[in-house]
Amino acid sequence: MKQKQSNIKLNDNVSGLIQNGCEFKGKLSFEGVLRLGGTFEGEIFTNDILIVEDTGFVSGNITADVVIISGRIVGDVLAKNKIEIYKPAMIKGNLSAPSISMEEGVVFDGSTRMG
Repeated sequence: MKQKQSNIKLNDNVSGLIQNGCEFKGKLSFEGVLRLGGTFEGEIFTNDILIVEDTGFVSGNITADVVIISGRIVGDVLAKNKIEIYKPAMIKGNLSAPSISMEEGVVFDGSTRMG
């Protein structure tokens, strides 16, 4: 996977990894950084950072401090700090954050709210 050019400092604080080929359903909450490359259906909550990798798919709502997306999401994303979206991301849902950045080539079907 190509490394994304995020301004977020991702140090050794990775607390979880859901890899490609893994599926998970339910409610997920965590501290630190979670890298999601598999499939998740349900609700995700964290006061920290969620990274949805190229192979990642989320069906459900996300609430986090920072969300970095290059995978697919069907659901709403609420970030307390920022949302960063990189191609080949595909998002169907609403985005809400004080800061939203979207790389050219991203597929987005929904509305945005900044503030």
